[in-house]
Amino acid sequence: MTPTGIFAGVCLLLAVYCAVDPFNHSAISEFPDFESVKVEMPAWSAIPVERDRENLLQKSEIKTQEPGGTGFHSNCSVFQASETISWSGLCDTKPSFMSYLKNEHICGRPLGLRFDKKTGDMYIADAYLGLMKVGPEGGLATQLTTEAEGVPLGFTNDLDIDDEGNIYFTDSSIKYQRRNFLQLVFSGDDSGRVLKYNPNTKETTVLLRNLQFPNGLSLSKDGSFFVFCEAQSEDLTGNLRIYTWLRKYWLKGEKAGTSEILAILPGHPDNVRTNENGEFWVAIHCRRTIYSHFLGLYPKVRKLWLKLPISAKLHYLMQIGGRIHAAVVKYSPEGELLQILEDRQGKVVKAVSEVEEKDGKLWMGSVLMPFVAVYQLD
Repeated sequence: MTPTGIFAGVCLLLAVYCAVDPFNHSAISEFPDFESVKVEMPAWSAIPVERDRENLLQKSEIKTQEPGGTGFHSNCSVFQASETISWSGLCDTKPSFMSYLKNEHICGRPLGLRFDKKTGDMYIADAYLGLMKVGPEGGLATQLTTEAEGVPLGFTNDLDIDDEGNIYFTDSSIKYQRRNFLQLVFSGDDSGRVLKYNPNTKETTVLLRNLQFPNGLSLSKDGSFFVFCEAQSEDLTGNLRIYTWLRKYWLKGEKAGTSEILAILPGHPDNVRTNENGEFWVAIHCRRTIYSHFLGLYPKVRKLWLKLPISAKLHYLMQIGGRIHAAVVKYSPEGELLQILEDRQGKVVKAVSEVEEKDGKLWMGSVLMPFVAVYQLD
């Protein structure tokens, strides 16, 4: 047989294997309705190239080693679980990579935290339990809303509160839960929403829909708009919008009720937070790679690749360049890139999902790694 014939035979066998997946070893074997879509994305040349040449995040101090978490506010961390479940040990977590995924849909998974400065109430966006509230004295959280327009919240992610007590929050997907976030980003599912909860009327309304992995959200200093990350999936981690764009939604003025692109991000973002100057810090989970960019352009190739007997975790590592690293970036209210801090080797800080500026320091958390890191700003 000629080399060409051998190559054609191998390709045929590979195609049949991917179509059948006989051993259910692929990253999408548990999702028979999985589909991947192409998303319009910026040209590779449009991606910001600025870097932190000194890897300044390596100067960060690790303050605590706790089970991975993302939401925190003013040094306050929250751990939540049902009393009955806790007694059984079902919800005990160990600080290791993705070790908590097995039972988190039962125990709950707080992702975004915000305090109402007027009442002292703390609001929680829990990936599984919806929008919740804890009073100033603490205690068990109470559910505020679990659906909008008759559609259940599937992946409540982040939130912020305006001066009138209205809560704006993201629902990353109504199809995929947080424990399946890799498959969510692999597919490019566009069922995500941005919502508003009115504490007076108890009504939840949809502000934006058909979004791909809407994630972090933060109000501007003057309350005239909020920004949020949207991950238009075009690659293996669902990128090229949420992991590429920082979007602005106007609440006041002539543009009220409309949204626009504020900035093209250098990597895949998570949460975004506003500092005292009205600037926005964005936690960048990792920088984008040409590998992920290529797969984003060709959804059929991506789906074929995902059908191979390669674990979702390995696909994730290939997506981020083989190493878990970290970056945080600061933008002006007009979308100008002001500062970028990195640990490209992941020696100290990795997979940042939250960054908050307080008293000249950056407090950073991770949804995957067990730490709270603090960086002293100049």
